[in-house]
Amino acid sequence: MTLPALRLVVSCLIVGLAACSASPSKHSPDIGGARATLAILESTDIHSNILSYDYYKLAEDDSLGFERTATLVREARKEYANTLLFDAGDTIQGTALADWQARGQHLPCDHELAMYKAMDVLGYDGGTIGNHEFNYGLSFLGQVTGQAMPIDGVIEPRCAGPKFPLVLANVLGAHDGKPLYPPTALLKRKLKAFDRSGRPVEAAVRIGIIGFAPPPIVLWDRNNLEGKVTTLGVVEAARRYAPALRAQGADIIVAISHGGIDTRAYSDSMENANWHLAREPDIDVLLLGHSHQVFPDPGNARSRYNGLPDVDNERGFIHGKPAVMGNMWGKSLGVIELALVQRDGHWQIDADATHSEVRHIRSADGITVAADPAIGHAVSEEHAATIAYVSTPIGDSDFAMTTWFTAVGDVSALQPLNHAQREYAQHFITENMPEMKSVPVLSAAAPFKAGYGGATDFTDIAAGPMAIRNAADLYLYPNTLSAVKTDGTGIKAWLEKSAAYFNRIDPSLADPQELVNRKTPSYNFDVIQGGIRYMIDLAKPVGDRIVDLRYEGKPIDPAQTFIVTTNNYRASGGGDFPGTGPEHVLFNAPDMNRDVLIDWISRRRHLTLAADGSDQAWRFAPMRTAGPVVFHSASGKQDMAHRVGLNNVQQLADDGNGMATYTIDLSGPR
Repeated sequence: MTLPALRLVVSCLIVGLAACSASPSKHSPDIGGARATLAILESTDIHSNILSYDYYKLAEDDSLGFERTATLVREARKEYANTLLFDAGDTIQGTALADWQARGQHLPCDHELAMYKAMDVLGYDGGTIGNHEFNYGLSFLGQVTGQAMPIDGVIEPRCAGPKFPLVLANVLGAHDGKPLYPPTALLKRKLKAFDRSGRPVEAAVRIGIIGFAPPPIVLWDRNNLEGKVTTLGVVEAARRYAPALRAQGADIIVAISHGGIDTRAYSDSMENANWHLAREPDIDVLLLGHSHQVFPDPGNARSRYNGLPDVDNERGFIHGKPAVMGNMWGKSLGVIELALVQRDGHWQIDADATHSEVRHIRSADGITVAADPAIGHAVSEEHAATIAYVSTPIGDSDFAMTTWFTAVGDVSALQPLNHAQREYAQHFITENMPEMKSVPVLSAAAPFKAGYGGATDFTDIAAGPMAIRNAADLYLYPNTLSAVKTDGTGIKAWLEKSAAYFNRIDPSLADPQELVNRKTPSYNFDVIQGGIRYMIDLAKPVGDRIVDLRYEGKPIDPAQTFIVTTNNYRASGGGDFPGTGPEHVLFNAPDMNRDVLIDWISRRRHLTLAADGSDQAWRFAPMRTAGPVVFHSASGKQDMAHRVGLNNVQQLADDGNGMATYTIDLSGPR
């Protein structure tokens, strides 16, 4: 050792090693007690709604759109000195633009997906993968996320993906048990803070992120994932991968989990397991999604999160951990105002000074924030190409197809799909399973747009020419056609599950009673057609409502074999319908339900109400009620209800937001 070096060592021993370090320590001790505010911003369930535009109606729709969420992001960045922006999944699927990029053209490897181009305009810090990311298959997913996947049949080259890290801890390759994506990432950032004397300082912070998808993806997307991936429960994955983040020096660990809040007993296949995830010691913050809900939702007396144990629906906490869920379709931005304090050499959360909120693009008084023009500019070419694609003509119809009154018996938007699915299945069985061709084929379809998202969230196809966009409006998702084998008992059980869409009605109550159970999504309200007739008795409890069930005019034989055509989500067990699941699947077709519908309309050319839109397979059992039974639909549509034979429906009041309260008379015929 040289003399100067020896002198340096002696000097360091005298004044302290820390003072002589060539670089500062990870957590400088001289900022103990310092405070900072970090705003964690969250988008979720964008579903490729990049622009405020409805490709099915070829019209602007300012009630949604990432281009408006972007404005909220920019406003938050002006408000807070420190921000991080994350996405919680279900990002790349959900609009005609997304389908065009995935199915209508071949996306070159060096072209970034439009949704990710838009997100890169804002500079995201990270994200995760939702269940709908898998809808287009692993090859497409690997390409557009820039993630090589060493799985048979999946492309290897790294293509153009987003310019931010995607993390996913609980989806593993079946062949090697390794995560498809990096399970975690450690983000190193600088915080603008104030020391204990109130002076501004800049200090390092390490934020760990870990991602989760719903484990049931292996059932919902079985066609794409079987034999290729396996899943871990979110708790098991957190315990496997989060401790390493802490060991790397993460001050705060953020779980980006595409799932909601379910307080029922935990299982490793649980869809919305984040109430349990919040109890894990290595999880500090939760960014949620999938449920298409708002959390926290203070002041909403109907919020499903009111009264849940260890859930604070006012300030946004679960088991004392800050959490947020920012709705869907670019309608909102989740914001966690995270108060941090420097203790013991690490940044820690000051829970008392922390809160969560959801900021909406449309205020309570109806004012909508302006769109960020940079987003529209980034995807202008894809937008124009999508409009041209969805405008391709395929046929015409002499009747309107709408979901305004699907909840009370209108089948105009369901019957064309059921016809198309039945014909496809019958042909498939004749060609491939001739021994089954004498078995009756039924078809199940549900309304995907039934007003949950407001007045624009309905299928509304006018009579006249039909284009690809109309078929896409009738069937939103890139599911593939599947069929299950069941019997008469199974058909009844299926319909009983579907009838959970309705609340139980007490005939003696004079107060208004809500018809529809808002906790049951409309995509679980299956209507089965193909010679079936039945009634739903709303006075009875769930599971005992289907009465006078008939096939071809006769009481259904519990032992008679039936084939029900549906989609791969339902057939594989999605929605927990009786008689579904892998053991009941008769066949999985390679074709998407939407393509089956487009092909059927193209061959049929001319659709008529008498043949294709008026087979009302079900009705409510007659019941006299002391008070009104009410439901909600788009305002001013009463004449349309009467036009399809629903003469027992009347508009009661305009709700003032494009929606109206309707009443239905259950006492007799429609």
